[in-house]
Amino acid sequence: MDNSGTLFPKLPLAQWIESFVDFLTASFSVVFDTVTTVLEFITENFVLLLEFVPPLLLIVLVALIAWWIVNWKLGLFALIGLGLINNLGYWPETLETVALVIVSVVISMLIGIPIGIWMSQKDTVQAIVTPILDFMQTMPAFVYLIPAVVFFSLGMVPGVVATIIFSMPPTVRLTNLGIRQVDEELIEASSAFGSSTGQRLTKVQIPLGMPSIMAGVNQTIMLSLSMVVIASMVGAPGLGTVVYRAVTQVAIGPGFEGGLSLVIIAMLLDRITQGANKD
Repeated sequence: MDNSGTLFPKLPLAQWIESFVDFLTASFSVVFDTVTTVLEFITENFVLLLEFVPPLLLIVLVALIAWWIVNWKLGLFALIGLGLINNLGYWPETLETVALVIVSVVISMLIGIPIGIWMSQKDTVQAIVTPILDFMQTMPAFVYLIPAVVFFSLGMVPGVVATIIFSMPPTVRLTNLGIRQVDEELIEASSAFGSSTGQRLTKVQIPLGMPSIMAGVNQTIMLSLSMVVIASMVGAPGLGTVVYRAVTQVAIGPGFEGGLSLVIIAMLLDRITQGANKD
């Protein structure tokens, strides 16, 4: 029996993980550098595009979109809420946060929806991917930041990568669930009319499973926003930096303002995606 009081010596799991990370860093540095360059280019140019539009004009455009997709009440809320953010002086940070969230969500959809579709067609894939999704969702988000910083340095990129890992599982799960829940009689009817697997998937299963898929996207957006403050710890700019700085300085006022700005953005994105799902 060793000093820890167990019958067997402690497994050097930490050393194994660190050795594996060192191996990845040494062997795939070119890949990580390329990913960093691409993500930096996308996020920085997206922020520049948003900053190119005058704040008041962009606020009016978002309000009109909210009115068109949902109703005039949400449009009015968008007008007042975004106007308040601009008045408080957090407009540049808001654009950076929106860029981080949108880039993360789009990448999560591009990766997650195909994996969810693949899972819905193959039980073996579902059996393999499901534990991985469990791991991604239950592992504390702070843990993702450590290898993200090692691989991608500080800044927006490790924040985006950690956000993708944390927020992708709902898109994968609900895509799989939505397609699997399509009525078997409809699938059999499409097969009886000579539909191929691809035709059945694109013309029957995906359209009927779209409400569930969009619900997954909605949850991914909400989880991405919940990562904003955590991502700021590795240098990701935006409203998360405002909140994190307020926490470190015990500044209640600025912390409340930054948190309120995040709440407004979260409510807008949530209602707009839900409204698009209903349509």
